[in-house]
Amino acid sequence: MYLEHFGLTEYPFGITPDTSYVFSATAHQEALNTLLIAIESGEGFIKITGEIGTGKTLLCRRFVSQLEKSGALVAYIPNPQLEPRTLLLAIAEELAVALPDDELEFHLIKALHVSLLERARAGQRVVVCLDEAQAIPLPTLEHLRLLSNLETEKTKLMQLVFFGQPELDDHLADPSVRQLRQRIAFEYRLHGLSHLEVGQYLAHRLRVAGSRQEQLFTRTAVRRLHKASRGTPRVVNILAHKALLATFGEGGQQVKGHHVLMAVKDSPGIARAIGWWS
Repeated sequence: MYLEHFGLTEYPFGITPDTSYVFSATAHQEALNTLLIAIESGEGFIKITGEIGTGKTLLCRRFVSQLEKSGALVAYIPNPQLEPRTLLLAIAEELAVALPDDELEFHLIKALHVSLLERARAGQRVVVCLDEAQAIPLPTLEHLRLLSNLETEKTKLMQLVFFGQPELDDHLADPSVRQLRQRIAFEYRLHGLSHLEVGQYLAHRLRVAGSRQEQLFTRTAVRRLHKASRGTPRVVNILAHKALLATFGEGGQQVKGHHVLMAVKDSPGIARAIGWWS
């Protein structure tokens, strides 16, 4: 719709996580550093939490990419809302573990143990990343704790990383998983972009999408985008896209403050959340 008008080669503000648009905001870099330090330290459980739209999945993909470059074996579970045995099977499949012929859980865990020991002897780190971890059932969490008991005298055979919404903290507060909670040695809470970072974020994504315009969004537009989105990248993307559409509809070449207001009014859920209609 507006690509040619603004000199873009692709839409800059999609909401699907895309590593080609990675923007190293302070919070994301701090979270990534925390993850890498925790993995290097050999901790069994690590936790990253953040509100919807703060970029947890994109962070997870960056983290997995870094691990794979280092030679680690990574199991990525995007939807861990599974009963215990099914999640164990999913992990085993991701790690290319030869599964036993029978369906006994004991033999499944034994097969995992043997495979993990082989990886450890070969000097290969094994990491399991669980996205949307707030959805993991409590019995499954307890099975993950028991699975984390697999270790040599010096190191864990497998490290588990939780990526979840703030509700994950409430989930882990349940007395039935208190032993797991006590084993989380590293954690980080993602927060939104600052006002300065919103401007840098917009400019970065526009450059990746082919823009050569110095300041497509005015300072007022950036300020209103930050206020309306509260720095949440996904909301910034939604409003920025709609603001570009509004500007294109008027035949303009620069997104101004009133275009952001139009975008907010066109997004009732966002407007209600911030209590801002004018």
